[in-house]
Amino acid sequence: MENKRRKKYEDIECVPAGYANGVAPGYPLTEDEKWKMVEEAEEAYGKFLDALKVDWRNDPNSSETPKRVAKAYIFDLFKGRYDKFTEITSFPSDGYDGVIIERNVPIISMCSHHHQTIRGVVHIGYVAGAEGRVIGLSKLNRIVEHFGRRGAIQEQLTVAIHQAVDKVCEYNKGVIVSVVATHSCVSCRGIGHQGASMVTTKASGVFLDNYNQARQEFFDSIKVNTNI
Repeated sequence: MENKRRKKYEDIECVPAGYANGVAPGYPLTEDEKWKMVEEAEEAYGKFLDALKVDWRNDPNSSETPKRVAKAYIFDLFKGRYDKFTEITSFPSDGYDGVIIERNVPIISMCSHHHQTIRGVVHIGYVAGAEGRVIGLSKLNRIVEHFGRRGAIQEQLTVAIHQAVDKVCEYNKGVIVSVVATHSCVSCRGIGHQGASMVTTKASGVFLDNYNQARQEFFDSIKVNTNI
Protein backbone atom coordinates (compact mmCIF):
# COMPACT_ATOMS: atom_id res chain seq x y z
CA MET A 1 0.00 0.00 0.00
CA GLU A 2 1.35 3.40 -0.99
CA ASN A 3 1.93 5.72 1.93
CA LYS A 4 1.05 9.36 2.23
CA ARG A 5 2.90 11.64 -0.15
CA ARG A 6 3.94 15.29 -0.01
CA LYS A 7 4.19 17.17 -3.27
CA LYS A 8 4.96 20.71 -4.37
CA TYR A 9 2.70 22.29 -6.99
CA GLU A 10 4.30 25.03 -9.06
CA ASP A 11 1.64 25.45 -11.76
CA ILE A 12 -1.59 26.23 -9.92
CA GLU A 13 -1.71 29.91 -10.83
CA CYS A 14 -4.06 30.89 -13.65
CA VAL A 15 -3.35 34.61 -14.24
CA PRO A 16 -0.09 36.41 -15.12
CA ALA A 17 2.30 37.33 -12.33
CA GLY A 18 1.86 40.92 -11.25
CA TYR A 19 -1.92 41.03 -11.59
CA ALA A 20 -3.77 41.86 -8.37
CA ASN A 21 -5.24 38.34 -8.36
CA GLY A 22 -1.92 36.73 -9.26
CA VAL A 23 1.38 36.26 -7.49
CA ALA A 24 3.94 39.08 -7.33
CA PRO A 25 6.86 39.13 -9.77
CA GLY A 26 9.72 37.19 -8.19
CA TYR A 27 7.29 35.02 -6.15
CA PRO A 28 7.78 33.69 -3.55
CA LEU A 29 9.28 36.70 -1.78
CA THR A 30 11.81 36.45 1.03
CA GLU A 31 11.22 38.14 4.39
CA ASP A 32 13.78 40.79 3.50
CA GLU A 33 11.99 41.50 0.23
CA LYS A 34 8.67 41.81 2.02
CA TRP A 35 10.02 44.25 4.60
CA LYS A 36 11.57 46.31 1.82
CA MET A 37 8.15 46.42 0.21
CA VAL A 38 6.65 47.56 3.53
CA GLU A 39 8.99 50.56 3.50
CA GLU A 40 8.08 51.47 -0.08
CA ALA A 41 4.34 50.97 0.45
CA GLU A 42 4.44 52.99 3.67
CA GLU A 43 5.95 55.94 1.85
CA ALA A 44 3.48 55.63 -1.01
CA TYR A 45 0.46 55.41 1.30
CA GLY A 46 1.60 58.50 3.16
CA LYS A 47 1.55 60.35 -0.17
CA PHE A 48 -1.92 58.94 -0.84
CA LEU A 49 -3.16 60.39 2.47
CA ASP A 50 -1.49 63.68 1.56
CA ALA A 51 -3.47 63.71 -1.69
CA LEU A 52 -6.65 63.25 0.38
CA LYS A 53 -5.58 66.23 2.51
CA VAL A 54 -5.23 64.13 5.67
CA ASP A 55 -2.78 65.61 8.18
CA TRP A 56 -1.71 62.14 9.24
CA ARG A 57 1.73 63.20 10.49
CA ASN A 58 0.23 65.32 13.28
CA ASP A 59 -2.89 63.27 13.94
CA PRO A 60 -2.10 60.92 16.87
CA ASN A 61 -4.63 58.38 15.54
CA SER A 62 -3.15 58.38 12.02
CA SER A 63 0.59 58.93 12.43
CA GLU A 64 1.33 55.20 12.12
CA THR A 65 -1.39 54.50 9.56
CA PRO A 66 0.85 54.29 6.46
CA LYS A 67 3.00 51.60 8.07
CA ARG A 68 -0.02 49.77 9.50
CA VAL A 69 -1.70 49.67 6.09
CA ALA A 70 1.49 48.54 4.35
CA LYS A 71 2.01 45.69 6.84
CA ALA A 72 -1.67 44.68 6.64
CA TYR A 73 -1.49 44.29 2.87
CA ILE A 74 1.81 42.46 2.71
CA PHE A 75 1.44 40.12 5.70
CA ASP A 76 -2.34 39.61 5.70
CA LEU A 77 -4.62 40.99 2.98
CA PHE A 78 -2.34 40.23 0.01
CA LYS A 79 -0.11 37.54 1.51
CA GLY A 80 -1.28 34.98 -1.06
CA ARG A 81 0.69 36.99 -3.63
CA TYR A 82 3.95 36.74 -1.69
CA ASP A 83 4.02 33.61 0.48
CA LYS A 84 5.05 30.25 -0.91
CA PHE A 85 2.20 27.82 -1.53
CA THR A 86 2.14 24.93 0.92
CA GLU A 87 3.16 21.42 0.02
CA ILE A 88 0.18 19.10 -0.35
CA THR A 89 -0.12 15.84 1.58
CA SER A 90 -2.13 13.20 -0.27
CA PHE A 91 -3.20 9.66 0.55
CA PRO A 92 -4.50 6.68 -1.45
CA SER A 93 -8.30 6.76 -1.71
CA ASP A 94 -8.34 3.04 -0.78
CA GLY A 95 -11.32 2.39 -3.02
CA TYR A 96 -13.52 5.18 -1.66
CA ASP A 97 -15.60 6.39 -4.61
CA GLY A 98 -18.09 8.72 -2.91
CA VAL A 99 -18.19 12.50 -2.78
CA ILE A 100 -15.77 14.31 -0.47
CA ILE A 101 -17.24 17.63 0.65
CA GLU A 102 -15.89 20.37 2.87
CA ARG A 103 -18.45 23.06 3.61
CA ASN A 104 -18.28 26.55 5.07
CA VAL A 105 -14.58 27.21 4.57
CA PRO A 106 -14.21 30.89 5.60
CA ILE A 107 -12.86 33.25 2.98
CA ILE A 108 -11.73 36.85 3.25
CA SER A 109 -10.57 38.48 0.06
CA MET A 110 -10.45 41.95 -1.46
CA CYS A 111 -12.25 43.31 -4.48
CA SER A 112 -9.70 44.24 -7.15
CA HIS A 113 -11.86 47.16 -8.27
CA HIS A 114 -12.33 49.17 -5.06
CA HIS A 115 -10.12 47.33 -2.53
CA GLN A 116 -13.14 46.59 -0.35
CA THR A 117 -13.48 43.27 1.47
CA ILE A 118 -15.16 40.14 0.15
CA ARG A 119 -16.31 37.90 3.01
CA GLY A 120 -18.08 34.59 2.90
CA VAL A 121 -17.71 30.83 2.70
CA VAL A 122 -16.48 28.30 0.16
CA HIS A 123 -17.94 24.83 -0.36
CA ILE A 124 -15.68 22.29 -2.08
CA GLY A 125 -16.49 18.82 -3.35
CA TYR A 126 -14.60 16.23 -5.36
CA VAL A 127 -14.80 12.56 -6.29
CA ALA A 128 -11.58 10.55 -6.22
CA GLY A 129 -10.92 8.19 -9.12
CA ALA A 130 -10.32 4.47 -8.78
CA GLU A 131 -6.56 5.08 -8.74
CA GLY A 132 -6.89 8.59 -7.38
CA ARG A 133 -5.74 10.22 -4.21
CA VAL A 134 -7.39 12.25 -1.46
CA ILE A 135 -5.69 15.19 0.21
CA GLY A 136 -5.42 16.23 3.83
CA LEU A 137 -8.59 18.12 4.74
CA SER A 138 -6.85 21.27 5.95
CA LYS A 139 -5.13 21.58 2.57
CA LEU A 140 -8.46 22.61 1.02
CA ASN A 141 -8.56 25.45 3.56
CA ARG A 142 -5.01 26.41 2.63
CA ILE A 143 -5.91 26.54 -1.06
CA VAL A 144 -8.77 28.92 -0.23
CA GLU A 145 -6.43 31.10 1.85
CA HIS A 146 -3.77 31.14 -0.87
CA PHE A 147 -6.12 32.50 -3.52
CA GLY A 148 -8.35 34.53 -1.22
CA ARG A 149 -5.56 36.62 0.28
CA ARG A 150 -5.05 38.86 -2.72
CA GLY A 151 -7.06 41.10 -5.00
CA ALA A 152 -9.92 39.27 -6.68
CA ILE A 153 -13.21 39.25 -8.45
CA GLN A 154 -15.41 36.46 -7.14
CA GLU A 155 -15.92 34.78 -10.49
CA GLN A 156 -12.20 34.36 -11.14
CA LEU A 157 -11.53 33.47 -7.51
CA THR A 158 -13.98 30.58 -7.86
CA VAL A 159 -12.19 29.36 -10.99
CA ALA A 160 -8.75 29.64 -9.33
CA ILE A 161 -9.80 27.55 -6.32
CA HIS A 162 -11.43 24.97 -8.59
CA GLN A 163 -8.36 24.69 -10.80
CA ALA A 164 -6.06 24.23 -7.80
CA VAL A 165 -8.24 21.51 -6.24
CA ASP A 166 -8.49 19.78 -9.61
CA LYS A 167 -4.70 19.66 -9.92
CA VAL A 168 -3.86 18.54 -6.40
CA CYS A 169 -6.61 15.88 -6.24
CA GLU A 170 -4.91 13.78 -8.87
CA TYR A 171 -6.96 11.48 -11.14
CA ASN A 172 -10.26 12.76 -9.76
CA LYS A 173 -13.62 12.19 -11.46
CA GLY A 174 -14.81 15.73 -10.89
CA VAL A 175 -14.47 18.86 -8.77
CA ILE A 176 -17.02 21.47 -7.75
CA VAL A 177 -16.50 24.78 -5.93
CA SER A 178 -19.21 27.16 -4.77
CA VAL A 179 -18.49 30.56 -3.22
CA VAL A 180 -21.13 32.54 -1.30
CA ALA A 181 -19.95 36.00 -0.29
CA THR A 182 -20.90 39.56 0.51
CA HIS A 183 -19.02 42.50 -0.97
CA SER A 184 -18.27 45.70 0.91
CA CYS A 185 -18.07 47.53 -2.42
CA VAL A 186 -21.83 46.92 -2.61
CA SER A 187 -22.71 47.51 1.05
CA CYS A 188 -20.37 50.41 1.90
CA ARG A 189 -20.33 52.45 -1.29
CA GLY A 190 -22.36 52.93 -4.45
CA ILE A 191 -25.82 51.44 -3.96
CA GLY A 192 -25.12 50.81 -0.25
CA HIS A 193 -27.23 47.65 0.03
CA GLN A 194 -26.63 45.53 3.13
CA GLY A 195 -27.08 41.76 3.12
CA ALA A 196 -26.86 41.11 -0.63
CA SER A 197 -24.72 38.05 -1.35
CA MET A 198 -23.23 36.62 -4.53
CA VAL A 199 -23.07 32.93 -5.41
CA THR A 200 -20.63 31.55 -7.97
CA THR A 201 -20.05 27.90 -8.88
CA LYS A 202 -17.46 26.13 -11.03
CA ALA A 203 -17.87 22.43 -11.80
CA SER A 204 -16.08 19.78 -13.83
CA GLY A 205 -16.32 16.05 -14.52
CA VAL A 206 -19.26 14.23 -12.93
CA PHE A 207 -20.51 17.47 -11.36
CA LEU A 208 -21.42 18.89 -14.78
CA ASP A 209 -24.33 16.46 -15.12
CA ASN A 210 -27.48 17.90 -13.54
CA TYR A 211 -28.80 14.38 -12.97
CA ASN A 212 -25.63 12.98 -11.46
CA GLN A 213 -25.95 11.77 -7.85
CA ALA A 214 -22.67 13.43 -6.85
CA ARG A 215 -23.87 16.87 -8.00
CA GLN A 216 -27.19 16.42 -6.21
CA GLU A 217 -25.47 15.26 -3.03
CA PHE A 218 -23.20 18.31 -3.08
CA PHE A 219 -26.01 20.83 -3.44
CA ASP A 220 -28.20 19.01 -0.91
CA SER A 221 -25.30 19.19 1.54
CA ILE A 222 -24.79 22.95 1.25
CA LYS A 223 -28.49 23.82 1.42
CA VAL A 224 -28.19 23.94 5.20
CA ASN A 225 -25.85 26.94 4.86
CA THR A 226 -28.04 30.04 4.82
CA ASN A 227 -25.82 32.49 6.69
CA ILE A 228 -22.39 33.82 5.76
